[in-house]
Amino acid sequence: MIVVGGAFERGNMLPSLVFSFCWATVVYCPIACWTWNSNGWLYNLPSLDFAGGGPVHIASGWSALAYALVLGKRKHLDEPSHAKPHNTTLVFLGTTLIWFGWFGFNVCLVLHYSRHMDMSNHLQGGSALNASVRAMLAAFNTNTAACTGILGWVLVDAIRYRGKFSVVGACEGAIAGLVGITPAAGFVSVWLAACIGFLTSIVCALLQDVNNWMHIDEGMDVFKLHGIGGMVGAFLTGIFASQSIAALDGATEATGGIDGNGMQVGKQLAEVCAISAYSFTVSCILLYILKWIPGMHLRVHEEAEIIGLDRAQFVDEQIGDRIILDDLLMSSSPANASVVNGTPGGVSVGSKELKM
Repeated sequence: MIVVGGAFERGNMLPSLVFSFCWATVVYCPIACWTWNSNGWLYNLPSLDFAGGGPVHIASGWSALAYALVLGKRKHLDEPSHAKPHNTTLVFLGTTLIWFGWFGFNVCLVLHYSRHMDMSNHLQGGSALNASVRAMLAAFNTNTAACTGILGWVLVDAIRYRGKFSVVGACEGAIAGLVGITPAAGFVSVWLAACIGFLTSIVCALLQDVNNWMHIDEGMDVFKLHGIGGMVGAFLTGIFASQSIAALDGATEATGGIDGNGMQVGKQLAEVCAISAYSFTVSCILLYILKWIPGMHLRVHEEAEIIGLDRAQFVDEQIGDRIILDDLLMSSSPANASVVNGTPGGVSVGSKELKM
């Protein structure tokens, strides 16, 4: 779901489903094996990745960038309607749901992992307590990083816009903080988790125009938040990982620069480079293969892009304030009604009819 954000407002549904299956098979699974399998080369390096900063966020970010590159820019990108969030209320609601879900993403892993390690090492007594302590700390770290992520993004916005900030920016800051703490949640103290969330958010906020710099239209900011945020989080994990925190499960040994193990930072960079290169390259290959398969049109037609994918690919469904906008257009001018009204067998766009 993170990856297909690269197809924002122009990707066809069926090819995106096929690509998602292929991506999970030949991109995510090998990287997850590198990272967490006992025979994986990143596991044995070792690189430190507590809950998926590499397999989930870095890989998804670079793959979304590949998706946007292969599809090309939206046809009407410069129009005002493409420059603003569709519905700020839904952005805020979605962020709160993601924030809550992230506790399961980061915390439940340590409960399962600690129990597995305790059983494999035949530790007797106190294993549940050990799992709970590390899980509790991972939960605190997750929440703390999200909070300081908001502060970091709002700070950048306040400086950039001379005292003003946005709700959408605050939501992006929370996501950036959550992404940054994902690889480090079970390796750092709460205060260092606050630093990771704050620093990751500031880096992502300062790269607000990264799409323009690369001349790529990646409208959902997947690469900026998940790709860049994941890379920053992995790097900071190598600096701040602490044996005193990792050992709370009674089995894990992990040290970072803060414990005098400066080599760990280099190992984290090796992880970042390997996952970035592999995910981007393989995703591009998959997309170009799909692009030349008959019937697999990665991109919708221009008419469908103009009216929006909600109207072009779903039956009688709209979201949020778009309904109010359509009603206003219909009541103001009969000519405008032809742009938003459905017709039998298709949707009219000006004088054209878009077949479903």
